[in-house]
Amino acid sequence: MEVKKKDNLKVEISEINKNISKFPFVDLSNENIPVDVLKEIPEEAAIFYKFVPINKQKNVLEVGMLSPDNLKAKEALRFITQRSGLETKIFAIDENGLKNILKQYRTFRGEVKEALYELEKELESEEKIKLIKRKERATEEATQKIITDTPVTKIVAVILKHAIEGKASDVHIEPVGNEVKVRFRVDGVLYTSLILPKEIQLSIISRIKILSDLKIDETRVPQDGRFHAVIDGNQIDFRVSTFPVSNGEKVVLRVLDSTSGIKSFEDLGLQGDNLKLLETSIENLFGMILITGPTGSGKTTTLYSILNKLNQESVNIVSLEDPVEYFVKGINQSQVRPEIEYTFASGLRHILRQDPDIIMVGEIRDKETAGLAIHAALTGHILLSTLHTNNVLGVVPRLIDMEIEQFLLPSSLNLAIAQRLIRRLCSDCKKEVIASAQITQIIKDEIDKLSPEQRKEFSWQEPFKIYQTVGCKTCGEKGTKGRIALYEMLKMTSQLEEIINKEATEIKIEEEFKRQGMITMKQDGIKKVLQGIISFEEMIKKVEGDQNI
Repeated sequence: MEVKKKDNLKVEISEINKNISKFPFVDLSNENIPVDVLKEIPEEAAIFYKFVPINKQKNVLEVGMLSPDNLKAKEALRFITQRSGLETKIFAIDENGLKNILKQYRTFRGEVKEALYELEKELESEEKIKLIKRKERATEEATQKIITDTPVTKIVAVILKHAIEGKASDVHIEPVGNEVKVRFRVDGVLYTSLILPKEIQLSIISRIKILSDLKIDETRVPQDGRFHAVIDGNQIDFRVSTFPVSNGEKVVLRVLDSTSGIKSFEDLGLQGDNLKLLETSIENLFGMILITGPTGSGKTTTLYSILNKLNQESVNIVSLEDPVEYFVKGINQSQVRPEIEYTFASGLRHILRQDPDIIMVGEIRDKETAGLAIHAALTGHILLSTLHTNNVLGVVPRLIDMEIEQFLLPSSLNLAIAQRLIRRLCSDCKKEVIASAQITQIIKDEIDKLSPEQRKEFSWQEPFKIYQTVGCKTCGEKGTKGRIALYEMLKMTSQLEEIINKEATEIKIEEEFKRQGMITMKQDGIKKVLQGIISFEEMIKKVEGDQNI
């Protein structure tokens, strides 16, 4: 009973402190703080001074303090944040909240710190590192045992695990001065997640090279490889690229998670007329569907989604890729190897002898590949590929530049698609606002260009409501979570055939695009803005560049 009375007394005192403090109280007992916020205050300082980071918005760091009036703690906090140019906003917290946040330092950074400590103890001698560097002369079993036995394995595993949990598409491990920086690319943006000591750079890179079956002692030239790991019950593929830089090697790992890589058309962002047009086009028995857009615009993801839709027991699907990003059951996937003269063009010749129904070519890069693709489309095959042009209007002129006979295009090209990727707003924290007069006018101008039938999909009325990013623990304070594509499409018609045979300029093709009543990428973006899926500002930057809206 005595213990219970003391516990009750602690609770009462805590409640009194909450009420009398001039600083607002925040309950952190069940809160999770993102790693990039925790890193703003070192764990040692958090433990000693009893303050922890809560949130970061622009240049303001929100900090919870057990004793907000403690002058020494406030002075220490000022010293820590001044180095980063941050201002602070202080909240009062209780012991339960403090303990909860301190535990979180043992997640990402804590696991790595523990592994580094083990590594320091085990690698007092540099003999193991030297043995790793002599992999060519050692047996594979002995080298693998050295790598497996060291805590480097744990460090790499922690990095990969947190990359998957954070939905990263790429992991960058790069030497910077006397440190090694680990960055994750999430929704197209790179974030620094971890700083490692320079001394373990060789060990980390060697471990990844062993996994990828690359040459450990070769640091002068780039190398490419891949490996897979089972993380949280899912098999994840990693595509590895090493690159020599001035102070070592940089490694980039592309995360290829087949559970999230192949999406439905709706998840990609296809809707309305665009969705119907694509579904109709893939029902054709032959012809080309070409997807265009800059690097990183999601073209390959869209191709895989189309393949997945077409993947049936009754058809033979063969792909040529550089590299194979996702392994799909039921599809015969082959990776080109230019170093042995196995290119898209040479591979495409052999594919035509494999009795294919559907062919995917990763990219049409040259006139030889373009010519073979046209031939395949004309001889009863569905051919899917990508092309580098700025927009859908440039597809036909680009193929003509590759010396494709103009009269062949109307019979071979079914559909051209252009796309861009844009970040989705976090559904838990997005903020609804009334569109400004300038934004309202832009929206009205685009809606007015639509046909009466298409306007039915734009049922929103003034004042238009749009959404802005805020940031919360669900999205790691970014305000966005995941990405979605904006699309525009151009189908082959008799009018477009006439233009191609007479004067295939972008201006003439644009006239036909408007005549077809196609949805522009900007109009597709505005629809998604009004649906609350994306922000207006980012949409405008993606389709038009920075317009200072």
